[in-house]
Amino acid sequence: MKLAIGADHGGLELKQEVVRYLQTFKNIEVSDLGTATKDSVDYPDYGKKVSEAVTNGTADRGILICGTGIGMSIVANRYPKVRAALCHDHFTAQMSREHNDANILVMGERVIGKGVAIEIVKTWLETEFAGGRHQLRLNKI
Repeated sequence: MKLAIGADHGGLELKQEVVRYLQTFKNIEVSDLGTATKDSVDYPDYGKKVSEAVTNGTADRGILICGTGIGMSIVANRYPKVRAALCHDHFTAQMSREHNDANILVMGERVIGKGVAIEIVKTWLETEFAGGRHQLRLNKI
């Protein structure tokens, strides 16, 4: 799986932790699309990079992180073929995949801790889309 990840300055530390975790998987190719410093940047620029990668197929899935996750969610869901889900716990991560086939996971560094974030990423990567009635609903979007 090809996975693109990006964050603004408010999500940098959590992004770095998630990248380290993702690098333990042999079947995941991670593309870190920035930012790389704590210097203030605009979250839409990084939301765009990851969302475009998912839209154009250079990434199968994406992860976006900012301070709360709200801004990144708004940006990502403006792009075709993107179903971005802001997740704060194991359950929302599971449902985002199982019911919504989310292809971009969004998290807020100021909202969740690193341990919870890793649990969310693990669940989000392992959960399959259920299809069926959920696919019928996605078709309406």
